[in-house]
Amino acid sequence: MAPAVETPPPYPFRLLESGCHDGYYNMGLDEALLESAARGGTPCLRLYGWKPPAVSIGYFQGLHEEVDLDACKKHGVDVVRRISGGGAVFHQAELTYSIIMPVTHPLAQQDFNDFYIRFCGGIIEGLKLLGLDARFAPINDVLVGGRKISGNAQTRRMGCILQHGTVLLDNDVDLMFELLQVPAEKLKGKLIEDVKSRVTSLRAEGLNISFDKAAASLAEGFRRILNLSLNPETPNAAEEARTKELAAEKFGSEEWLFKR
Repeated sequence: MAPAVETPPPYPFRLLESGCHDGYYNMGLDEALLESAARGGTPCLRLYGWKPPAVSIGYFQGLHEEVDLDACKKHGVDVVRRISGGGAVFHQAELTYSIIMPVTHPLAQQDFNDFYIRFCGGIIEGLKLLGLDARFAPINDVLVGGRKISGNAQTRRMGCILQHGTVLLDNDVDLMFELLQVPAEKLKGKLIEDVKSRVTSLRAEGLNISFDKAAASLAEGFRRILNLSLNPETPNAAEEARTKELAAEKFGSEEWLFKR
């Protein structure tokens, strides 16, 4: 008889349900938590939303090439640059997560693609708990019914990993295309219809649920798939102060926003 395989004890993680904030605070808190992890702090799973809505652009993107700043101002939409790569994202009716841990953590001991597969498995499990059949699509997407419901991005800094991504609760594609630059204006209608056919949301899948219920399902999905022990916390005083500093002096600055 084969010996029983021991299940490793759960990995301790902070669970930070930080609510809805503007884009500068949200990016500032991600970086403050990254700094905490780099100093030896406990890894964390953060769940949050955006108020007001925002467009975030990837670290390597040019602002004017990606975003219509006049349209964003007209609609009261913030614009912020992430420290992670990837494309421009419109954050409105969505649940966003961040996972932060040192690169030496046992969960991080896999190559880039396998990391995405495993961690997106937490999203897939969370959606399953809501009754949806989701699957992973390389490199970093999650699909329901062949349509994208979650996109994810990652950066590795200070000896740590920050992965963040979204689960769409609803999706206003028409507004999104007002805010983002389109290479050829005459193709906008076709592009909008194409995105509508390729992107879905919880609401489009018949789930008109609260942000809190979606967050609870996502946390449980990550807990199960990654074998986490989640300890609900709030950012400590030092992290909160650092977040506000980064929001004002870095992410809210024109120097950072227009850096490329």
